[in-house]
Amino acid sequence: MNLRQLLGIDVPIVQAPMAGVQASTLAIAVCNAGGLGSLPCAMLDAAGIRREAGAIQAATHRPFNVNFFCHAPAEPDPQAEAAWRETLAPYYREFDVDPATIKPGPARAPFDAEAAGVLEAVKPAVVSFHFGLPTDALLARARATGARILASATTVDEARWLEAKGVDAIVAQGAEAGGHRGIFLSTDLATQVGTLALVPQIARAVRVPVIAAGGIADAAGVQAVLALGAIAAQVGTAFLRCPETTTTPIHRAALASEAARHTAITNVFTGRPARGIVNRVVREVGPISAKAPSFPFAAAAVAPLRAAAERAGSGDFSPLWSGQNASGCRDVPASQIVRELAAL
Repeated sequence: MNLRQLLGIDVPIVQAPMAGVQASTLAIAVCNAGGLGSLPCAMLDAAGIRREAGAIQAATHRPFNVNFFCHAPAEPDPQAEAAWRETLAPYYREFDVDPATIKPGPARAPFDAEAAGVLEAVKPAVVSFHFGLPTDALLARARATGARILASATTVDEARWLEAKGVDAIVAQGAEAGGHRGIFLSTDLATQVGTLALVPQIARAVRVPVIAAGGIADAAGVQAVLALGAIAAQVGTAFLRCPETTTTPIHRAALASEAARHTAITNVFTGRPARGIVNRVVREVGPISAKAPSFPFAAAAVAPLRAAAERAGSGDFSPLWSGQNASGCRDVPASQIVRELAAL
């Protein structure tokens, strides 16, 4: 199956869905440039998904992807959250934050029946999942819309599991990738390998097409993963400074600085491993903290520290998501990034 048959796109570029730093505008720009634009839905309610998907459909007739998380929701653990706040107590004192005033952070909801209902109305060309797949019944509803089903794998075992579930293509997420790891069959971060090692292993292990993700920042990187057996490259970090994103000025500045050369996989922002630029809280509390509550409950306790530090112009407590290769991340339109990645 070729790229046009699978995804309906002209160039082998998939824009990584990046919750919190983009909405429909970036997806539209990538779609209109010939790639597959993606709408992250993990932080949107049903009305938000309808609004943003509708904006894409009003601005382009090209195929687009809607992306969902598939984590099993954790139960709140007051004891764990109290221990986490105690870990952060010195920072609360430094920034004059009263822990008693901390409110729950923004939800990161998994794919559910309500979201499936939105898909049935919107009928996107592609639906992708992170952290595994939803229940068989929910997956069947997504598939019944006619959408191609994509899902992320970080190991060969995960890729085989996804193929057995009937996905149409697998996103092979190498360890270099920014943002949340798609890991779901294990919690062992030692299983996570680089893109150039992962892609050919998955391509040999499964029969469905493979999309490579992680550390791809230029046309040479795209050509490299295509040579290793991928049908397309999924790129996220390179788009983070584009005007079509909602990336904050502090995050943009970090991506443009020497600090972007040092990233780490950390759980201190959400409770789940994710790659970002190393800053003060990652250095001093993480990168991986056993005290961080289960995803997504770690986020609420860090949020007021982020707000206070950002008011002072600092990103010391901000999740500065980035892959290991930010060299292609520039303040240029997304369409230019797509053209350069595809060497058009």
